[in-house]
Amino acid sequence: MAGSLEPVSALRGLQILSAGGNRLGKPTKTDLPYQSQPEPLPSLPNSLKQLKLDANHFSSVPPQICSPSLVKLEKLDLSFNLLATLPSGIGFLTSLVDLNLDNNCIVSLPEEIGKLKKLKALSLRKNLIRVESTVFSERNPQPIPSVIFTDTLIIDLNLHGNKMTNTQLNEFDGFSAFLERRTKIKNKNVYGGALTDLNVCGLE
Repeated sequence: MAGSLEPVSALRGLQILSAGGNRLGKPTKTDLPYQSQPEPLPSLPNSLKQLKLDANHFSSVPPQICSPSLVKLEKLDLSFNLLATLPSGIGFLTSLVDLNLDNNCIVSLPEEIGKLKKLKALSLRKNLIRVESTVFSERNPQPIPSVIFTDTLIIDLNLHGNKMTNTQLNEFDGFSAFLERRTKIKNKNVYGGALTDLNVCGLE
């Protein structure tokens, strides 16, 4: 049976919430097929700073996460789910510093991710991002928007396991801004520990 979380009244004041591996996004079996299913998440307290919801069978991001009330959320882990993209509401999480989307089915990211001005670490390992041609157009949009590179503070980007190459990534609009920012801090300790060689972002 799918898991559930405590009502919001029990979560008030909470700063760290870890509910990984609870299958919250998996439908609960009922005797009546027309019976509505409960929401997998309650409203989340605006005190949250870290939220871990890996391995929960989410095929879409619960609307309670992409909420303007979560103004303090700094770290979000949605790895090992079934996500194909993120909703535009991801832009509400303006304090987000670290976003883990490893092991999903993501093919592209929305422009609104550029609103995450404080974002420093983004992990997209083992997703379905692929590049057939770097001549981007309306029919062939850039799967990772340029605003990620130009409008955020990102310095740690992991794309290992996606069907694209380092050469292709270097042709992305805005990517040069990312490399320039990294060059300035190359020999310093930064968010998450010592800076590693991310010129290839996990790609070959």
